[in-house]
Amino acid sequence: MKTKTLFACQACGFQSPKWLGRCPECADWNSFAEEVSIEKKSRRGDFRISGSSAGKVELLREVALSPELRAGSGIGELDHVLGGGIVQGSVVLIGGAPGIGKSTLLLQVCAALSNQGKKVVYVSAEESARQTKLRAERLGGIAGDLYILSETNLDCVLEQCRQMRPDVIVADSIQVLYVEEVSSAAGSVSQVRECAARLTMLAKQTGTAVFLVGHVTKEGAIAGPRVLEHLVDSVLYFEGEDQTNFRILRAVKNRFGSTNEIGIFEMTGNGLREVLNPSELFLTQRPQAASGSAVTATIEGTRPLLVEIQALSSLTNFGYPRRQSTGFDVNRAALLIAVLEKRAGLALQTQDIFLNVAGGVRIVEPAADLAVAAAITSSFRDRPLRAAQVIFGEIGLGGEIRAVPQAAKRIAEAAKLGFRRAVVPQANRLAADLPGGEGMEVVGAQTVGDALEFIF
Repeated sequence: MKTKTLFACQACGFQSPKWLGRCPECADWNSFAEEVSIEKKSRRGDFRISGSSAGKVELLREVALSPELRAGSGIGELDHVLGGGIVQGSVVLIGGAPGIGKSTLLLQVCAALSNQGKKVVYVSAEESARQTKLRAERLGGIAGDLYILSETNLDCVLEQCRQMRPDVIVADSIQVLYVEEVSSAAGSVSQVRECAARLTMLAKQTGTAVFLVGHVTKEGAIAGPRVLEHLVDSVLYFEGEDQTNFRILRAVKNRFGSTNEIGIFEMTGNGLREVLNPSELFLTQRPQAASGSAVTATIEGTRPLLVEIQALSSLTNFGYPRRQSTGFDVNRAALLIAVLEKRAGLALQTQDIFLNVAGGVRIVEPAADLAVAAAITSSFRDRPLRAAQVIFGEIGLGGEIRAVPQAAKRIAEAAKLGFRRAVVPQANRLAADLPGGEGMEVVGAQTVGDALEFIF
């Protein structure tokens, strides 16, 4: 083996033969650290996926397919995000802010899997075995056979796992593990890359499902090189606000399912609890007969979700009005405010406008445009919206209301929660599969002006 000295950016993993003050890849300052790189001869077949025909050329239509072997984790929301369960031989990376509940979630998953008779190894690299036992007792205890390994040396971890042949391995966390061949400190770019590659190799060779816990940077991205996210099969982010007990598990990469699914949990004294009806939970504290509040129906993956959008309009004290948004794109909000000024005749030029999506939910689809416009108009006019009313639709720059996908599913979810009126795009209203009757009034609108008249 040959060794050579390189300088690696600790933010993105870019390597340079000499030290640089600023990384040319990510433009971060003073992020280069000296590392020793080890050149090893690659061994053929070290990273061959089980069942693959590496080294053989064949026709794509003649490739034999085998069904994905999935196992339920015992937590329905996690299975929903993963696409139906844990795939054998998959590698899942879970990132989130400190204290958000990553270790709690994975310990509950380990407990559920061990109760099903699965052999699970929990590698606690950050905590001792006693600390993990205390958390397990707080979560209700573990009845099955769950093995705990408090070790930071990855070579020792891999040796133990090869002897035990577990079904699932949890590494908490990848930034603390290290290999002796790499001279840099644990958590560096080289260590994270090497540890993730070896764990991925183990998963593909033995069919063991591996969960990796990753730290996040101050910007909210998973710490370490971007190759870490490229190596794994799924990347999940565990998100939540400090002021609320709700936690959202969101998939940003998934080779075995959709990347638009979310799982919703509630943090309690006994661990994380699944929220089976998130729409009802998000609307429980909605103020009655208050201006600036509107309910919209958004789609997260395959799940319809009803959320409350709050707006506050007040006279600005400065020459330039403020535009602030939480849970909704601020640039999109500025566009909608301009449309309301031009097409609906609202004098919002002297108003500070604040937007908030209740419950810590983040909306990315344009179907919430009409509800945002209604909430802003309601606060500006100080007129509450009609009760039991759900609003959705995309707004164009010409003031037109554009159709949105899966309108029938949105209306059905609203009807299930007791809503009796829906203001939707006219193109969706004319669709043949749109539900109507049975106490649900569906109103179609073509322009912003018409929609605001119907809404109020």
